[in-house]
Amino acid sequence: MKKVLFLLVMVLTAVVSARADKYTIKRDALPETAQTMLNVYFPKAKVGMIKVDRHLLKKTDYDVRLVNGTTIEFNNAGKWTSVDCKSREVPEGLVPRAIRNHVSKNYKGVKIVSIRKKSSGYELGLSDGVMLKYGLLGQFKGVKLED
Repeated sequence: MKKVLFLLVMVLTAVVSARADKYTIKRDALPETAQTMLNVYFPKAKVGMIKVDRHLLKKTDYDVRLVNGTTIEFNNAGKWTSVDCKSREVPEGLVPRAIRNHVSKNYKGVKIVSIRKKSSGYELGLSDGVMLKYGLLGQFKGVKLED
C-alpha cells in the first residue's frame, strides 16, 4: 500500500512539474492585449524570450524578455504588471500623469527605470536607485525601504 501511494505521489509530482513552465519566442503565445502593449510601447524591440508560467491554483502569467534587456510581466488577461527597463527610461505612457509630474518636480534629472503595478498602487524604481510608492490614483505614499 505504501509503495502504491509513493508511486502515485511521484507520478503526480512529475506531471505537475512537467507542465509548469514553457519557453517560447513567439509573440502569438501572448494574449492580444499584451501583443498590443508591446507594439505600442516597444515597437522596434525584438522579443528574446517569453516564459509562460502555468500555475495549479493561479492562472497563467507571462514573462517577456526583450533583446535590449527590458523585462515585462503580464497577467493572464495580458495586462502588464511590471516593466523593468534596467537603465533605460520606462515609456511615458505607462506611468500615470500624476506620478510622472511628482517625479519630474521632486527628482530632477532622474529617470523612471522600472514600474510595478499592484492592487494597492504603484512601485517605481528610479535611475539613482531610489524606490517610490504611490497609490492607485497617483498619490505619493513614500520611499520604499528595502525588505
